[in-house]
Amino acid sequence: MYCAGLLRAWPLALRALQYDSRHGALPQPWLLLRPCQWPARCHLPCAPCLSCWAGRLASGQTHHLVLLDVELTASPRKSFLTATSLSSADAMSETLRTCYVYLNQTSRSFAAVIQALDGDLRQAVCIFYLVLRALDTVEDDMSIPLEVKVPMLHNFHTYLYLPGWSYSQSQQRDAQVLHDFPSISLEFRSLAKVYQDVIANICHKMGLGMAEFLEKRVQSIKEWDMYCHYVAGLVGIGLSRLFAASELEEPVVGEDTELANSMGLFLQKTNIIRDYLEDQQEGREFWPHEVWSKYVDKLSDFSRPANLQAALQCLNELVTNALQHVPDVITYLSRLHNQSVFNFCAIPQVMAIATLAACYNNPQVFRGVVKIRKGQAVTLMLEATNMEAVKGMFRQYSGVIRQKVPSAGISGVGTRQIVQKVEALSQSERELVSHGHLSPIYLSLAMFLVAVSWQYWQTLTHSSEEYRPTQ
Repeated sequence: MYCAGLLRAWPLALRALQYDSRHGALPQPWLLLRPCQWPARCHLPCAPCLSCWAGRLASGQTHHLVLLDVELTASPRKSFLTATSLSSADAMSETLRTCYVYLNQTSRSFAAVIQALDGDLRQAVCIFYLVLRALDTVEDDMSIPLEVKVPMLHNFHTYLYLPGWSYSQSQQRDAQVLHDFPSISLEFRSLAKVYQDVIANICHKMGLGMAEFLEKRVQSIKEWDMYCHYVAGLVGIGLSRLFAASELEEPVVGEDTELANSMGLFLQKTNIIRDYLEDQQEGREFWPHEVWSKYVDKLSDFSRPANLQAALQCLNELVTNALQHVPDVITYLSRLHNQSVFNFCAIPQVMAIATLAACYNNPQVFRGVVKIRKGQAVTLMLEATNMEAVKGMFRQYSGVIRQKVPSAGISGVGTRQIVQKVEALSQSERELVSHGHLSPIYLSLAMFLVAVSWQYWQTLTHSSEEYRPTQ
């Protein structure tokens, strides 16, 4: 359950009580979150309603509360609860509280899961997100002349070490992260050096890549992959290195850049596919020319009703391309051990596969906005907490796509092939066991039933002989 009045804050509250569901049943005693009865006028921390507390923490208000946090011992079968005293005033500096305010203001998807991360990784990822949000705001601001924007993108990583640097001319929606960049850069410099090095390195590479694509449009599939690498794949690589640097995950998570890159590409391609109409209305084009030019002369022609079938064929081809990253996504997620990191990574990915299933062969992509339902989104967020559940979601939504594949179209065969591969990879361990052989418990049960049946048959036979009439 969660506080209806503070929906964005519930994952932070849930984190304080969350048990690693991948390792067994809930420990006893267990606490339940209940909806807040007075979300608008609640001023005191009502103990069961941790979502209220989380909302006050995010807003910077000072309330002292003891939370129960679940920690796992070396043995996955054992767990113990520890009481942690948390106070927003003691735990956060003024500038860090400001950064969390900016995080909640600028992020539609990641604010909640970032705030649910464990330990100092939470702050590192928060600052990483805000630095890249500021860089992205520069790229998106069409009012900045190219002769000013290109050097800004090239040098943005150096501004992290300049305490007074800010940019006040931007009128973008998220301009506050540029106006008050000194607060963000101050908190960046307070991070451990291993975190600083990762963030600065990724910021530098991303700025160079953004500048490269400022004056050219995506032509080939290869360039589409490269653009998505610069704006999202590098994010996946940077996050993976932060996970490993925090020691919450194994070093291989940060070292395998190919899988990390695929995590970012899958999310970015999903967004590009879904946002066709919005990007067209704002004069942006990210669909690769190599694909859409097979169907129309101009990308904007897809919005004309006469071109609907061509538009759907192009859409389906791009969805099929995005699905090629899902096997890497499944492999990446299966390597994660920390529950908060798993949730952080898994939730956006299951949202993406659900979004692609909604977009596939859907004319609404060219008429308006395609979104998954709020109830559906909440369900995905609540249930994407272990690998078996995530595999089930990938299997479910790839099945939805398979059922929607039209009989005609260039990409239909390729779509069925990748969907079949995803469904095979996302098969649950239980299903793999049952398809291969009977587990010992089922063999024992079968033998028991055979023995009981044999005894019952013997009893009936004996009784029938006793009561048989004599000749």
